[in-house]
Amino acid sequence: MIDACRRTTRADRPCAVAVLLCGLLTLGACAKPAGPVPASDPATRRALAAGEILGFTGAYGAQVWRGLPYAKPPLGSLRWSAPQPAVRWSGTREALSFGAACPQLASRFGDAAVAAGALTGSEDCLTLNVFAPPFSPATVPAGDARLPVLVWIHGGGNSIGTSGTYEAGNLAQRENVIVVTINYRLGPLGWFRHPALAEGADPDSTSGNFGTLDQIAALRWVERNISSFGGNPDKVTIFGESAGGMNVYGLLLSPLASGLFDRAIVQSGGLPRATIAEAENLKAEGGNPASSSETLARLLVEAKDAKCMSEARGRARSQSPEAIAAFLRGRSLEQIFAAYKDFEFAGMIQMPMVFRDGRVLPKAAPLEVFAAGTWNQVPTIVGTNRDEQKLFMAFDPRFTWQILWVLPRIREPEFYASAARHWSAIWKATGADEPAAAMRLGGGEVWQYRFDWDAEPTLLGTDFSVLIGVAHAIEIPFVFGHFQLSPQLDRLFTAASAPGRDALSQAMMSYWAAMAFDGTPGTGRAGDLPAWPAGPDFMVLDASEATGLRLSDALLREEDVFRGIGEDPLLRGDAERLCLVLNGALRRAVRLDAAEANRFARASCPPPKAE
Repeated sequence: MIDACRRTTRADRPCAVAVLLCGLLTLGACAKPAGPVPASDPATRRALAAGEILGFTGAYGAQVWRGLPYAKPPLGSLRWSAPQPAVRWSGTREALSFGAACPQLASRFGDAAVAAGALTGSEDCLTLNVFAPPFSPATVPAGDARLPVLVWIHGGGNSIGTSGTYEAGNLAQRENVIVVTINYRLGPLGWFRHPALAEGADPDSTSGNFGTLDQIAALRWVERNISSFGGNPDKVTIFGESAGGMNVYGLLLSPLASGLFDRAIVQSGGLPRATIAEAENLKAEGGNPASSSETLARLLVEAKDAKCMSEARGRARSQSPEAIAAFLRGRSLEQIFAAYKDFEFAGMIQMPMVFRDGRVLPKAAPLEVFAAGTWNQVPTIVGTNRDEQKLFMAFDPRFTWQILWVLPRIREPEFYASAARHWSAIWKATGADEPAAAMRLGGGEVWQYRFDWDAEPTLLGTDFSVLIGVAHAIEIPFVFGHFQLSPQLDRLFTAASAPGRDALSQAMMSYWAAMAFDGTPGTGRAGDLPAWPAGPDFMVLDASEATGLRLSDALLREEDVFRGIGEDPLLRGDAERLCLVLNGALRRAVRLDAAEANRFARASCPPPKAE
């Protein structure tokens, strides 16, 4: 048994984040009560491989089945192991309630019913939900009449969130598709790679990419079961936003996901970048400060002094793999998540995730894999929002101040706009433009977009079209065609903006569905939208009468972004501001290091501190 040092307590860091920002990141999940359990509908009786189920008729007239297990609960010895197939049940299972969220730290971005910083969720969380147009058991489409399937992977930094947030009934009903939303293990339970846990484990379990393996297991469940709902297992589209978009990139790269999906859509994603060394080594050996070895040392330490940490690192080296594995699996969820307190902001944990492990994901850099053509080549849409970073800047004290700690005011509008433009540009370059170019180089067919809707109102003197604009996650309600999210977010979607907003939402649902049906967004499902060709030009998705849906060729590379930072007249004469913006952009850079970024920006700034 491994002994631990004694622990001293510390107060949680303060987090003054407005409820509105919470709603933006979680689509209002933090404000929505669970609601009553709906009544089952006999028309929803279906037979799956694991047994019979009953669902209900939900919003928009869609049929819904909630909380369907796609794998065994990863409890006990199955913690930090590859997911195992779900077990059969006897009788008829009523699929009326969402499954539990996977363990995560509560925050204003997540479960507001639990005190911020407290643990919420359950390890018994590997469930999914199905939304379908209404059919009786006798009229479920079969054979060639089966419908395309869209599988949604939620965002939340891969450390918060749940599939139960998303109402997919309108998308399913309006576009005649099946929509599946999935849970997957998050944070240190989803991505944790330590050599001791690999001893005697099966090859998949040695990878540490348990969240990615969960997503693959969910796709295997879809392959086996979706025909029971009228879905076509040969027309499966994976789509996700933010961390969910990164996970879509991960599945495009993963050899284990080959053949499990046929199209892909990446919304505001980023490329998987973590290496094995970053994931498991000590800091002194090139590991991330939140690596598994550093985390083991913190679990061994019950005090924060450097001497005890040094002793813990040495003691961990002297233990057998069996003892370390037993120690880790013997920790409670509270102990595990407490070890990441210094790397957490509003529930989201900054730690290595989606590792390039050589089994679940290739070891080579993603751009190299895409360019070489050695990825799961399926028709793919990638895109970002014009003002991605404004969501995170809106409550950053470097850029805003708050009235009564809630309503933000921009300190210097020109500087705010400048930083947002550059930081959102690097997201576009690294999350869409350069991955798409590499995919095309490797023989892939890729469509690109930029989302531009910014018709938010002015509330109590704050112009949200400027403060938030086309921020991260704003496009999600448009994709699902569902804007009744929460009292906070409903204030952003006003009656005045409804005509253009609804038209844009219908266009996006139509393009996404056309991709699911035909492998190209084309002119939408009804053939009445502007033609969206495969790149390099991208589609601008906007509701403005003057511009609307249109093509643009304004593609970006990393060097373009850093050159633009250096040429910005607002930054050129202010070294402090220049370095703030340059280093903020460098955190998202994939190809360029600090020296190259400085060269393009003609600056001499210290590299950003490791997070």
